[in-house]
Order: sequence, then structure tokens, then C-alpha cells
Amino acid sequence: MSKPALLLIGEITPRMRERIESDFEVIPLPRDETDTLADDTAKKITAAITFGGAGLTPELMDRLPNLKIVSNYGVGYDGIDMARAVERGILVSHTPDVLNDEVANTAILLWLATARKLPAYDTYVRAGRWERDGNPPLTRGTQGRTVGILGLGRIGLAIADRLPPFGARIVYHSRRRKDVPHEYFDNLTDMARACDVLICITPGGAETHHIVNAEVIEALGPEGILVNVARGPVLDETALIEALEHKRLGGAGLDVFENEPHVPTALRAMENVTLQPHVGSATVETRAAMGDLTCDNLSQWLKDGTVLTPVPECANMQ
Repeated sequence: MSKPALLLIGEITPRMRERIESDFEVIPLPRDETDTLADDTAKKITAAITFGGAGLTPELMDRLPNLKIVSNYGVGYDGIDMARAVERGILVSHTPDVLNDEVANTAILLWLATARKLPAYDTYVRAGRWERDGNPPLTRGTQGRTVGILGLGRIGLAIADRLPPFGARIVYHSRRRKDVPHEYFDNLTDMARACDVLICITPGGAETHHIVNAEVIEALGPEGILVNVARGPVLDETALIEALEHKRLGGAGLDVFENEPHVPTALRAMENVTLQPHVGSATVETRAAMGDLTCDNLSQWLKDGTVLTPVPECANMQ
């Protein structure tokens, strides 16, 4: 009996490949070569693996008439046209929870590193400037700050759990008020105005595109620090750069960018900006857990047509 065909968009780990090759005929498709898929091959594909950076374009989805399941490697799935997937009855899964801790840790790390200028002062020492020029300027402290969280989902809550040791006042903005002891703001600009630190962990997509705009950045102010561990397009990068250049924002810690892997030269040149190459969940342990769940969802689908962790839009489809 022949194996069902699975379209693999992008790269996966050897551990994942060993698992899926035991159950599927794997058809690899580099993310920049989607137009090379032959029509007869496209017709036999019933499953796909993709990830947040690649997604599944509407054009490619339309070329897969027998697609039944998309297992997304990652919690974010804004690169998948969910309206079209739901309309066609395509089940989409993702990998929530297993990456909460490391992304939350990364958010805290970016705040602390930016506030205390860790990358800049590391360079200061390595360049011999401490010996030559003496002590660098003082930085701002991190204790007793008001920290605003944009998006109080699973990871947002994990970030909030890490803030009490810093004596932080925790506030948040999300689509709806949550049953939590933290103060809720229904207006993001108002929350930014009340914050010393704004951490972005809201989902990506059209609804949140540039939700952190020039007005929000201005409200955060010249001593404020902006941290983005969500999606690059959540933040208006042009407005961010302008505010940093004119000292209307104190600093930024960024793990994601609007046009990855391109990072604007202006950001790379700034000492008050901490940059990471979208590695919020990039630990050996977390990526292994994400890979396992990606494969577990496919195994479950083969077993009974359901998945373990459907995206919210597909929760009622099984």
C-alpha cells in the first residue's frame, strides 16, 4: 500500500524527517521554489508541513486540490490563509505551549540586555575602551518598573509570571479583558503612556499589522524600552527607527523584523538596540518538543482524522 504524500515546505530536523518518512511519501519544496511543483505531484498531496516564516500561500494552497491537513511547526501561523483553509475544510495544527518558557525568557532577556546596554558594553570591553576611556555612562535600573504586555495569551502569561521578582507593576492590552490580577488597558496608546517597558507578544496577521505604530512608540517615550518577540509586522519599523534616531524612544530589544532576515542598517548601528535573529524558541530542547508535536499532529490525523493541537479557527472542525 502506497504512503500518503506530504509536502514539506522548508527544512526540518533529522529527527522529524525520520518520523514522517515512516508514514508519508515526503515531497520537499524549498520555500523559494513553490512554482516548481508539478501539477501531477500537487494533485496527490494530502498533507503538508510548514512553519511561520514560510506559511502556505493562497496560490500554493489552490494548487493542492486534495490537501487535508497542514501541520505548522511553530505557534504562529499567520502565513497560512486560514479563511481559505477553513472554507476548504483543511485542518491546520500548530505547536502551542511547548515554547512558552523559552520565548518568555527571551523577552525578559531582551528587556534586561537593552536596559543595561549589555551588548554595547560587551563591545566596550572587547574594544579596550574600558581601559582606555574609563567607565561607561550609567544605565537605567530594571527594578520597580511598569511593564506592559501586548497580548496576554499563553506566552504573555508566562512573561507576566517572570516579572514579580523585578517588583514590576504589570499591565496588559489584549482583545478582551482576562481573569488575571493585572491592570487591563483597552487602549494600547494609553497603556504605552503608562509603561516603562512594552513587550509585544500578540499574534501576527492583518489585524495586528503595525498595531505598534508611531503614536504608541511616542507614548512609550524617551526613557521607554520596546521589546518585540511577536511578529515583525506587528511593529512599524520605520516609525521605530525614526523615534530611536530622534531620541523619542529609549531603546528596543528585537527578536523579529518586518522583512526577515533583512535588518535595517540603522538598527544594526544603534547601541541602544539589542538584536536577535528570531531565536525566541531556538533551544535544542524546545525545538525538539516543537518537532515532536508537529509530527504527533500528523500521526494523530492518520489515526483518526483529528489533530492534538488545532489552531483556534479549526477547533470545531473535528
